[in-house]
Amino acid sequence: MRVVTNTVSNEIVRQIQLLGTKQARLQNEVATGQRIFQPEDDPTAVGRVLNLESEQRNTTQYQQNATRAKELSQASYSGLQSIKKVSDRATEIGTLGSSILNPSAASAYASEVNQLIEQTVQLANTRFRNDYIFAGTAVDTAPYTAARNAQGNVTGVTFGGNAQQQTIQLTESSSISPTTTNATNLGLQTFINDLVALRDALQSNSSPGVAAAQTGLLAGEDLLVSSLAEHGGVQTRIEATQVQLTGRATDLESLVSREADADLPTSVVRLNQAQTAYQAALQSAANLMQVSLLDYLS
Repeated sequence: MRVVTNTVSNEIVRQIQLLGTKQARLQNEVATGQRIFQPEDDPTAVGRVLNLESEQRNTTQYQQNATRAKELSQASYSGLQSIKKVSDRATEIGTLGSSILNPSAASAYASEVNQLIEQTVQLANTRFRNDYIFAGTAVDTAPYTAARNAQGNVTGVTFGGNAQQQTIQLTESSSISPTTTNATNLGLQTFINDLVALRDALQSNSSPGVAAAQTGLLAGEDLLVSSLAEHGGVQTRIEATQVQLTGRATDLESLVSREADADLPTSVVRLNQAQTAYQAALQSAANLMQVSLLDYLS
């Protein structure tokens, strides 16, 4: 006959199971460095972690948006800078052509300007990641359509994009437009047509015609300079936002870690204590289960 009743036996088993569960949990903490595995481990902390992780996902998306915005702005800036180089050479030729030229020199300059026209049309229809960057939001169609004469020379261009400007969200409360404005896009159309006027004036060796075209080219150059400066400011703002978002991501990671990570030194001490208690419980249970009625009477 055993002195230990079923109630005592069940209680011993329950305590051993609890100690085993605690030991397993602490082993997981030490192995993974995490203290939360199920919502019931710390419901309040789990709620905070879920909110922080949601904010982390938003921050990651804003970082991706900022990268995309910077790429678009850099692509626009690069295209405008290349067109500015064309403008520099065109205004130089316009200055030279404003004086009386001999027919051969005028013809040579006209041929060079004709190549500048082709180059500018190509640059104005630049694509970045398969999107036309000077088209507003109508990025699927080439924005500048060139009319040509029988010899294949450009006689004028028309702008086929729209007046809208791409907008990218950088934070919850701010967005940015990294592409060119409608004024710049229309200005490129005018600039190309002024190049056509310059070429035609040189071909006819018309100093007044060259001077008139030069006036338009200088206005186009001012527009290009202004747009380049604007894109410089846009890129500066994007870079500042990227720094802010990187810092925010680091802070959020630290907050999540503070809520979910285990204190390893403490966890190791508690694990050792749990293992000792578990072994002691097993030993005590084994001893108790061996007690008989004769042991009790003696």
